[in-house]
Amino acid sequence: MFLAPIAMHIPDGFLSVLVSVVFWVISIAVIIIALRKVKGTLGERDIPVMGVLAAAVFAGQMLNFTVAGGTSGHLLGAALTTIVLGPWAAVLVMTSVVSIQALIFQDGGILALGANLFNMAILGVAVSYAVQTLLTRLTGAKRWGMFISAFVSGWTSIFIASLCAALQLSASGTSPANISIPAMGGIHTLIGIGEGLITLGAVSFLYAARRDLLKASGTSTRGSRGILVGGFVIALALAIASPLASSHPDGLEWVAEQNGFLDAAQGSLYNIIPDYALPGLQNEAAATIIAGIIGILLVFGVAIAIAYTRRKRGTSQV
Repeated sequence: MFLAPIAMHIPDGFLSVLVSVVFWVISIAVIIIALRKVKGTLGERDIPVMGVLAAAVFAGQMLNFTVAGGTSGHLLGAALTTIVLGPWAAVLVMTSVVSIQALIFQDGGILALGANLFNMAILGVAVSYAVQTLLTRLTGAKRWGMFISAFVSGWTSIFIASLCAALQLSASGTSPANISIPAMGGIHTLIGIGEGLITLGAVSFLYAARRDLLKASGTSTRGSRGILVGGFVIALALAIASPLASSHPDGLEWVAEQNGFLDAAQGSLYNIIPDYALPGLQNEAAATIIAGIIGILLVFGVAIAIAYTRRKRGTSQV
């Protein structure tokens, strides 16, 4: 039996208008700073990497994995993008993914998009970078330290982002802090293990196949054509596998259901490709796969466009 991926991000209705507006303002400000920070710093290597990472993260997020207790988790990808690109470019990649998910796939509310961007594209990256920096200093940039950093930063990014979401729910009056924080923190402690293992696996693969793509290993001196081909193959493979995603509710949905505020979620004002299934196709697996491929192309295009406008002048692209 094929199963479609489930919505994963904070929907409208969970957060108050005030909380939503505050996080919209914060997120916009940080994204503007990120755009300025990367201006003139992105070279030939970074442009295709930003595109394929955005595509792979989008596709990877469609593959929810089952967690104990009848819930599921999914890849965040903030730690991996930070390891490969550094924090500011990672913010822009994650912003591309989360924005397309909300605007095209109705995953996460439009009013709540500022909070979702803050939790995943900003806080997730900031926590990952802080952990990676600290562990690099403690381990003296040793190889095994990079692998430990990959797992710990992946786990920490999920856990801290979940606590922030809990605080947003509490500040909105949706769920008291003494309920939302333990509930979100508890389930995402388990989900974070999956994130850590996925990040560790991806970093180990890159270390073996394309060590030059890791920031800790220096600047790439090899062509970008292989990055595009390899990255797209991985993203397409994930999209093709997406109908096998777990049907269990994700961490936030499970907490909402267990604590009685799931009904507060509001539907989208419009639908383009809701629930990661292309409308009009009776075959659910095909509808999900095609939707995933569309998403991959969209986030790839957005990330490439951002990178191209921020590139070093006079740099050639492949």
